[in-house]
Amino acid sequence: MTNRAVIHSKQAPDAIGTYSQAVKVDNTVYLSGQIPLNPETMTLVEGGFEAQAEQVFKNLSAVCEAANGSLNHIVKLNLYLTDLDNFAVVNEVMTRYFREPFPARAAVGISQLPKGALFEAEGVMVL
Repeated sequence: MTNRAVIHSKQAPDAIGTYSQAVKVDNTVYLSGQIPLNPETMTLVEGGFEAQAEQVFKNLSAVCEAANGSLNHIVKLNLYLTDLDNFAVVNEVMTRYFREPFPARAAVGISQLPKGALFEAEGVMVL
């Protein structure tokens, strides 16, 4: 039988739907998508795409830490951008939060995200 646990961090936004911030099964943590919500106000951060990307990685980091890990334990990262012209900005922001070996990654251009966000990221972490 597997060991399943729900992960929650008060330093990340509360779920805005029927999901958990993350679910841990054995040594694998499945991280739900994070949009750039300020966890204290539950509103989108201001300042454009770069500020939103920063907040997304801060939120993901908080959830990783609640699971006794870090962003560098992420093995698969999925990025969702409403404008693929911001791809280079994502790469630059990621250098502030990740170090080699970098996770496997997908970047997907989409038309819309919840609450009008410009960026969302989710992933899988192995502890």
